[in-house]
Formats: sequence, structure tokens, C-alpha cells
Amino acid sequence: MEKAIEVTNLVKTFGGKRTLFGGRTHEVQAVRNVTLALEQGETLAIVGESGSGKSTLARMVVGLEAPTSGEMKIAGRAWHDLAADGVRAFGNMIQYVFQDPVASLNPRKTIGQTLDAPLRLLKGYDDAKRKSRMKDLFDAVQMPADTHQRYPHEFSGGQAQRIAIARALAAEPRIMVLDEPVSALDVSVQAQVLVLLEDLKKEFDLSYLFISHDLAVVESISDRVAVMYFGEVVELGSAEQLFSAPEHDYTKRLISSAPRL
Repeated sequence: MEKAIEVTNLVKTFGGKRTLFGGRTHEVQAVRNVTLALEQGETLAIVGESGSGKSTLARMVVGLEAPTSGEMKIAGRAWHDLAADGVRAFGNMIQYVFQDPVASLNPRKTIGQTLDAPLRLLKGYDDAKRKSRMKDLFDAVQMPADTHQRYPHEFSGGQAQRIAIARALAAEPRIMVLDEPVSALDVSVQAQVLVLLEDLKKEFDLSYLFISHDLAVVESISDRVAVMYFGEVVELGSAEQLFSAPEHDYTKRLISSAPRL
């Protein structure tokens, strides 16, 4: 079966450029020779502490950063081919949900205007179809029908994240990259959004790349887990196996340091 995402020996290096005075900036490898795959219909979590490279990996997958070297395929298509086809090719196949839901929404635009953009520019729907589709999206994320008339500041963090998820769904993607999607929310709201994500995954037949440092969240939602440490994947396995019998020393320390009730 075709993989949703396939990454082989992926490297991302920052720095190393010449300065005005003839020197060079310090070179940092944020991602080092990462090889992994996201199966169709799967939730693969990428975990690690801040600076481990997980968000850089996510940004490369959706086309926000170009890899320094390595190979990447999205739903069977080479990353470079998708990049050459432009934003629409990426947008119709894979969408990104950001960590801070309020900051990711344009404060000058109503929610209706925000959702109208992908429906018009990526899908090419006419006025009637966009109106109908927008209503379906608000129903899917359990938001009231008058949501389209309001502005981002009128919503709580949890509601804003539901809207951000609806915006991602508007492009009808096959894959969603969720970068710390509940870390900015209260614990009770986190649980509601996680349940919603599970329901949407089944309803729309989605595959999730789930980026998080919260191991309790990862354990509850993921099928498999990849542990990143200083840009490398040091352990990869099923969520059940990784949390019950971790093998790498870093994974053991990560799990032991997580707060438990």
C-alpha cells in the first residue's frame, strides 16, 4: 500500500552562510538522516523535547521548509515535484494545524472569510458550493452556524482550534500535520479536541502526523511513536510497545520525567 508520507535520510541544516565580513555563521543540523513513514489512516506521533527537530521535520513535510538533502514523498509523489507544482499541489494533499490557534487566524478577517480562501483558491468552488461546504465544516467541528460572521478574538482557545481544524479540512486533504495542536489549551479542552480529531480522522479517512512533547497526549492518540533527540530518530515503534517497554535510554528518561497522576 502507498505510504501517506515517506521520508528517507532527510537532513535540514541551518547556518553555514557567509557574513558581510567574510566569516561564516555557525552551522546547525536540526534534522539528521531521518527515515520514517506514515501509513494511510495512521496517527504517527513525533515526540521529543524543545529543539529536538520535530517541528522542523513537520515544516519540511508540508513545504514550509526545503530539505537540505534526502528524499521525501507525499502520497507517493516526490516532494520536489509537488514543490514545483506550487502551493495548490501541497494544499490539496496535506494541511498544517498550528500550535497557537488564535495567532494562526487573521484577526482582520471574519471566520467566513478565512474559510472561504481555501474553498475558493484550492478547490475552485462557486458561491453556492462554498456556502454549503462551510456549513458542513462548522458542523463537523461542532461550531454554531453563525461562526462565519464573527472574528477570531470572539472565540476561546478551544473554539479557535476547532476553526483552525475546519480551515485545514476545507482543502479536503488526505494528510494533516498537527504541530502541538492542544498544548495551548486547558486540560479539559484538550480532551475534547483530541476526541474531535479521532472522530474527524474516521469521518474523512485522514492520516495524522502528530507533533508533541506531551507524552500523555501522545499515548492516548497515536498508533506509532517516533522519538527524536538532537535531530535524530532514536526509537520508533508502536505506542503500546514504546510506553510499556522503551529501549533507548533517552526514551526511558523522557517517559520517566513525564508527570503522572
